[in-house]
Formats: sequence, C-alpha cells, structure tokens
Amino acid sequence: MMNGYERYIGVIRGQPADYLPRIPILMQYAAEYIGSDYAAFASNYQVLVKANEQCVKDFGIDQLSSISDSYREAQGFGSTVKYIKDGPPHSTHPLQDSKDLSTLLKPDPMMSERMLDRVKAIEAYKEDFQGEYSILGWIEGPAAEAADLRGVTTFMIDLMKDEVFASELMDLCVEVGISFAQTQVHAGADTIGIGDAVASLVSPHTYKKLIQPREKQLVRAIQDMGAHVKLHICGNITHLLPGIADLGIDLLDVDHMVKMSTVRDTVGHRVTIAGNIDPVAVVRNGTPTAIKNAILSAYEEVGNPHMVNAGCEIPSGTPIENLRALCEPVPYEP
Repeated sequence: MMNGYERYIGVIRGQPADYLPRIPILMQYAAEYIGSDYAAFASNYQVLVKANEQCVKDFGIDQLSSISDSYREAQGFGSTVKYIKDGPPHSTHPLQDSKDLSTLLKPDPMMSERMLDRVKAIEAYKEDFQGEYSILGWIEGPAAEAADLRGVTTFMIDLMKDEVFASELMDLCVEVGISFAQTQVHAGADTIGIGDAVASLVSPHTYKKLIQPREKQLVRAIQDMGAHVKLHICGNITHLLPGIADLGIDLLDVDHMVKMSTVRDTVGHRVTIAGNIDPVAVVRNGTPTAIKNAILSAYEEVGNPHMVNAGCEIPSGTPIENLRALCEPVPYEP
C-alpha cells in the first residue's frame, strides 16, 4: 500500500494510485481536536504541528498542512494581529488610509515573527515525516495580500479607480510571496498553496488584466523552485476559470457552488481538481452516508486526476464520524 506522500505525488504527476489522496483543510477543527484553541494554533507552530499530525494519523489524511490564517505576510508588512480563542485572528490594515508603500515594513521570512513561525512548522514536519506525507506550505495571492494591507473594500475601489497603485501594491505582494514560498520550499514543503479568495469578487476583465498575470508569475516562480502549486480561491470561481486554466497550476481547490464538470471542461486533465463538497451542509451537518455519496459523485463528475476535499475548511463542530467518512479510502479508478 502507498503512503500519503507517494499517493499524493503520484496523482499530482498523473500516475495511478491505490486511493484518492485525502487533503482536507484543518484549522480550528484540528486545534479543538487536540483540546487546544484557534489562538494557540495560529500563534504557536508547535500547537499547529501537533494538531495536524494527530489528525493525519487518526483520520488517514495524506498531507500535513501549515495553514492557519491569512495574516502571516501582513504581520511582516507591519500589521497588528490579535488572536481569537474561538475564531481566526483579526488584523489591522497598514495601508487602510495611505497609498505610501514606503511606510510598510520589509517582510523577511526568517525574521518576521509570524512568517518564521510557519517556516518552523514545515521544518518540524520535514524532520519527522519527509517522504511519508506531503507537506503543504502556504502564501497569500497578490489580490488577497493587497486586500489584507488595504482592507477589502478599499482595495476593490483601488482596482476600479487606481489601477497603477493597485498594480504596484500587488507587485510588492508577489515579490514577498516568492520569497516566502522559497523559504518554505527550502524548509521542506513539496507543495505551496496560494490563497487568493478576494479574486472571486472581481470581474473576468479585472482578473485577466490585473490579477491573473501576477498569480501566473507566482506559479512559475514556485514551480521553478521544484515545488507543486495549489490554488485556493473560496467562493464561486466559474467566471475566472478561463484565466485559471492558463495559470499552469498543479492542483485546484473548488468550492461547493462551482460545478465540477465545468471546471474539468475548462482547465483540462493536466490539473488535479479537489473538492467540491459543501463543508457545512454536507460535511458538518450531513451524515457519513451523504458524505460518501458526495465524494463518489464528485469523482464521477470530474474524473482523474482528483483528490478528496471539502469546498473549504472543515468547520468546527464537525462530528468525528463525518470527518472519518470524508477520509475513508476511495479506490482510484483508472
């Protein structure tokens, strides 16, 4: 039988596997599973590592994740992060009232507190589990990070009214993203996830003109490092799929409101597709049988290459038997 790393890398490379890889996104759920809380999980890599390692072992997951929240780079740029015990951290937006990029700090993945904390998590995974499980690093995409620095509403206005500034800000975010990704790959990550949720809010024209070329720059840089790239854009990305198809990514997360057959028809069979099971209605509130049926339905619709995942993070309060059902082995069908 294959181990998690072999299963994951095999499917990414278009090769047969014994089972579909299981790659659920665990954050608050993982923290609470080991009796901890979100504040500790997001602020201390040792808690994040312990929580993910326990879940991987207990549920049969194939990937160790370093995701906790979207404010790692933001803190490096100068934001103030407040940790919340039962929810994701809150962050200030350093450029909320200014367009002066010179006022930002210069993030250094080996010096900025929260960026270094993620690097340490990956180093810990590598030390104990390299070659046994896939190791997932994470960076914010150009639009998401720009929105973290400006605030979502302010950045949306920038995209409409000041394309020059929005472009300069995103270029800086790309530069930092590449540096952060490089440090994580050096630490042991075989895959880098790019989270760019804000992109789902823009028009196809804005995405194609301003955001997609910068995502593509990130993708190429990460692949040149020898790592695989996963794109995660929460929400309905149907209108962005033609641009996403041109990114050259290895793996795409698909949220529950997106039709899987449309994704496959648009991005082709080189891209591994994960999702799109509703994390609340099906994973948290459904039954194990409903979850198993949803997995088989998604697989039938999308075909290979495919990995098992909910549309987004596994919610706090999901019954243990439901996560077990999500991670129950599904035979790979040639």
